[in-house]
Parts: sequence; structure tokens; C-alpha cells
Amino acid sequence: MLNAVRTMLDLQDRMNTKVHPEWRQQEFEWYRAAWIECAELMEHAGYKWWKRADPDIEQIQLEVVDIWHFGMSAMICRSDSLDDLAAQIAEDLAAKTTEPSLLKATETLAESCITTQSFSTNAFLGLMAASGLSFEQLYRMYVGKNVLNLFRQDHGYKDGSYIKIWDGREDNEHLSDLFVRLDPNQADFADAVYQGLAEAYPG
Repeated sequence: MLNAVRTMLDLQDRMNTKVHPEWRQQEFEWYRAAWIECAELMEHAGYKWWKRADPDIEQIQLEVVDIWHFGMSAMICRSDSLDDLAAQIAEDLAAKTTEPSLLKATETLAESCITTQSFSTNAFLGLMAASGLSFEQLYRMYVGKNVLNLFRQDHGYKDGSYIKIWDGREDNEHLSDLFVRLDPNQADFADAVYQGLAEAYPG
């Protein structure tokens, strides 16, 4: 788990640096982005008791992964050492937790973000449990989303030259194909995902 957490922190730092080279000094409100994502998660969870709405688990888990992007960014800004931060996160996420209701777990994380203006891995662990998302799934989904975003940036996403449809299928579908072929436990998983995307890209 420690190596996987360190990989995610490195990828997040790399992505944020691509957006803004001095992102750590900009005092962006990452905690705010995290709790707003919590609100978006609520929409997929079906909180409206006055109308029927079945929870969309796939979308809920994608929102949890999006929250993790912002959560890690917030924690990186407050840390002097990514190694120390990775060790602390790995310890927190390895803890046992109860499985509260999804809505309660989401509110707990949002409340923590707002009141502390930071990010709680303990509250995030509760949300993972409530959404049925294992650490292995979090890692695979996070790395995939992050590497795809990096790949898009490297291939003209910003200037509009990026090709999103490859051989009649969207790029995220090709990403899903790679998840079937690649082992997320391999040390160079992120690099292998990027290489796989590069080999399939028509541009």
C-alpha cells in the first residue's frame, strides 16, 4: 500500500505542476473543491426522498476518486515530505472502519473539509467503505484517470488538437481495455498505462 500511495502522490504532484508550475504556493482551496465534489456525489446517491432514485454506484465511486485528487492536493500542500505523507496516508487507510450510510459518510467528509479547511483521510476512509470502494480499486481508478489526463495534456488537449475517439471508441474505453491486460501491482503500472495509451493513440 505504501508504494501505491507514494505513486498516487507523485502523479498528483506531476499533474498539478503541469497545470501550474508553482501550484503549491498558490493557496488554492483544495478542501473546497473536495466538499463540492461531495455534493455532486449526493446527486448520484439518490438523497431525494420525494422521488425514486436508485444509487448509481459506478458514478458514486468515480466521484470518490475525484475527491481523492483534491484531497491529496490539499495534503501535499501541508506536507514537507512526500515520503512522510505517504506513510501517514497508508497507515490511515489501512485502519479498520465501520460502514456508515453513504449519505452520512459523505456529509462527515464534507463537514470535515469545511470546518478544518483541510482534508481528513479518516473521513475519506469512511466514504470509501460506504461506497464499497477498496484501496485496490481506488488505486487502479485513480492512476487510470490521472494518466489519461496527463496523456490528454501531452497530446494537445489544451489547444483542441487532441483526438478523443480512437477507432470509433472513446479514449476512456481504451483505458478500460488496459486495465484488463495490465497488473496494477506491477511497480511501473502508471508508466505501462501511459505506454499502452500511446500505442493505441491514432494521432
